[in-house]
Amino acid sequence: MSDNSGNGGRAREGRLPREQNRLTDRKESGTGDPRPSPNPPRGDGHPSTKPQIGDSRPAPKSPGGSDSSKGDGGRSDGGGSGGDGRRRRRRGSRGRGGGQQRGRGSGASGRPVEAIEDTPSLELDEKTLRRRRGRERRGKPIGRYLMCVSVGDGVTQLAILEGRALIEHYVSRPADDANEIHGNVYQARVQNVLPGMEAAFVDIGTPKNAVLYRGDVQFDADDVEGEKRPRIEQALKAKQRIIAQVTKNPIAHKGARLTQEISLPGRYVVLVPNSTTYGISKRLPDGERRRLRSILDQLKPAEHGIIVRTAAEGVTEEEIGLDIDRLAHQWDEIEALARRSEAPTLLYREPELVFRYIREEFNRDFRGVLIDDRATYEQVRAYAEGVAPALVDRISYYDPEEEPLPLFERHHVQEQLRKTLDPKVWLASGGSLVIENTEALTVIDVNTGKNVGKSSLEETVLANNLEAAEEVARQLRLRDIGGIIVIDFVDMDVAKNREKVAGALREALSRDKTRTQVFDISELGLVEMTRKRIGEGLLESFSSECEDCEGWGRQLDESLLAGAGGVGRR
Repeated sequence: MSDNSGNGGRAREGRLPREQNRLTDRKESGTGDPRPSPNPPRGDGHPSTKPQIGDSRPAPKSPGGSDSSKGDGGRSDGGGSGGDGRRRRRRGSRGRGGGQQRGRGSGASGRPVEAIEDTPSLELDEKTLRRRRGRERRGKPIGRYLMCVSVGDGVTQLAILEGRALIEHYVSRPADDANEIHGNVYQARVQNVLPGMEAAFVDIGTPKNAVLYRGDVQFDADDVEGEKRPRIEQALKAKQRIIAQVTKNPIAHKGARLTQEISLPGRYVVLVPNSTTYGISKRLPDGERRRLRSILDQLKPAEHGIIVRTAAEGVTEEEIGLDIDRLAHQWDEIEALARRSEAPTLLYREPELVFRYIREEFNRDFRGVLIDDRATYEQVRAYAEGVAPALVDRISYYDPEEEPLPLFERHHVQEQLRKTLDPKVWLASGGSLVIENTEALTVIDVNTGKNVGKSSLEETVLANNLEAAEEVARQLRLRDIGGIIVIDFVDMDVAKNREKVAGALREALSRDKTRTQVFDISELGLVEMTRKRIGEGLLESFSSECEDCEGWGRQLDESLLAGAGGVGRR
């Protein structure tokens, strides 16, 4: 992937003038209108198939049509680049499902900018590399986490294990440019503005229109009079072209959510174009934050905002500068593509799941990365050489033909996955959780089950709830449950015990990088909380809706319904 994308910008810059020159040459040579005739003849004298309104691809070319079309100055294949007979490759077809966006966008106006580029990495001295490699024991790296990547049948699965326990699992379909679009940037067209909802529906080229709320709209204060923050109908108009980024994938019947505040993530920093944003991760110690602030004072572009990530701890000024320059160059390419593209167009595509995780999470706490697909392994290793050269040796190829067991079976991922997809989760003490999803929220019921305790009811309930709080946090992270969540703990009479359970839940959730908000536990033992929802959860990734009950989980007795009210009739 990195080998193919490094010169993408130069290739695009060079291709457009050559196409314009060919069109100009044909006009000057008197060959007529450079556009193809609306119904060019086929080789047998009959008219060829005429494109219809709504076609996403050129009409099929008939045999022999290329010879006749060359003579009248038309395009030789209905989608080529000129009369020289060369077939131009359909742009936007590289990467995740390019060219699937209803025949518009990236395929019609140039390839989208890719997040992964073949940029040179700095040569680090041996002392720095040794410090960043992390701990080893008997020549083997040790760490808290293990990443397993399994590729097959057009699906990539990524499992994160802490010790032997599965704590995160993600399913990605790389060819899906309609549902897995989080982080993508689009040249979009406003379809309609709804003042009553303070939102606008925006066409980004996906099957469902995306939604842009008033709080996510960026505006120029000089263009708006009166209010400090204008109403949405003042800032946006129907048919207006805007640049927007997806912050939430389409879920069920809801379209994607957008923002006009673009952010381009790198390994060490996040670039916020045309912004004054300035920040450093709060997870870093105070001394490191001061060092990074002094570096940013020298490197921060005047026209862009910068947010420093946790991964920047201990990195050099040159590495941060290289990351900023790469992201600024990406934004320049995005703006250039937007100027010459029609809406809707995919301008920037986030990389596939495994590359995103390597970019944002991979550090020396990982004892290894195992990948069971040779091509993916080589791409990931090449990418890691640029962003984390000290950790490249921790990435290994798991050969499914050489190993006696498949990767997930070898590390008991499949066994834990099946338990995760079950609504009921057993606790070690004998208690249980029951997790149910509804349209509005997710409900988790805590039960003592087989846990009968030893001394008193209050102590038994407290111990059960503390164990459940830890498991609830793990299940939310593993199942990727988001939105509103209500947890029904077993009732506790002592207020101090309720505070202990709430504190244990917050402590367990602090290890989850997804943003959460937890409210105090009520006298009924209920905890209300929210967890940021980006896409569909793990259960939706592994299942489909039942055609008979339409996901309700019940089948009505039609014979009983047909006879209802008929009992007792003569």
